[in-house]
Amino acid sequence: MFNLKRQLLSGPYLLWMVGFILMPVVMILYYAFTTTSGHFTLLNITSIFASIHMKSLFLSLKLALACTAICLALSYPLAMILNNMKQRSQGFIVFIFILPMWMNFMLRILAWKLLLSNNGVINMVLEAIGLPGLDVLNTPSAVVFCMVYDFLPFMILPIYNAMSRIQQDIIEAARDLGAGTATIFFKIIVPLTTPGVISGIIMVFVPALTSFAISDLLGGGKVLLIGNVIEQAFMQEYNWNLGSGLSLVLMVFVIASMALMSSKGEKGGASVW
Repeated sequence: MFNLKRQLLSGPYLLWMVGFILMPVVMILYYAFTTTSGHFTLLNITSIFASIHMKSLFLSLKLALACTAICLALSYPLAMILNNMKQRSQGFIVFIFILPMWMNFMLRILAWKLLLSNNGVINMVLEAIGLPGLDVLNTPSAVVFCMVYDFLPFMILPIYNAMSRIQQDIIEAARDLGAGTATIFFKIIVPLTTPGVISGIIMVFVPALTSFAISDLLGGGKVLLIGNVIEQAFMQEYNWNLGSGLSLVLMVFVIASMALMSSKGEKGGASVW
């Protein structure tokens, strides 16, 4: 009887999964392998090999990798500093990192567009102190910069959570056995935080790879990512078949990268010594 009640309570969630997860995937699969007349085809899938699509895909991979690398380089030392702070200060700093996420995603992008414009606040400050202005708007650099700003918390929080779980007894025991700072870092801290690093990489790389709003607003139409190509196929050309085919290919890239990073995370976090 109790199990029946639990199953009934899970009913709304199952309906949500079927209506908003399973059905959209089924629709994407249907449109990806059919023409506008409903006949089977592989042209929507193989269209990824077109020069413009391959160029957009490689640019998306390049910017997503750059964003992930920068976020990791910034997050790991920040997480270590945060972990060494007092308990009260840790909660406040974590709140500061999460605070920008309370603002609408599009508003954050538009705010950086105003800041990075030629007549924006940043250039006004640089000119006031006698430095040359920045001309980064409508470039890949502006897109990566905004990606790092938006996705940095998704890298910091998993690494910080992994570090906070490391017991100080392990560190003290290693020091008693003669381990130096470098040995403790590479033999204890890095292996124990590897699952958090892997989670952060996945949480940053996936949205960076599939992003299109940031490149659309900060790229000025000059930075065409695969997400922009898919968005244009759906919203401008009304070619759901092509958009679904490209989406399916991108979905395969995302799933493959997640599976690869998850397997490496399991191997990396399996042993400390």
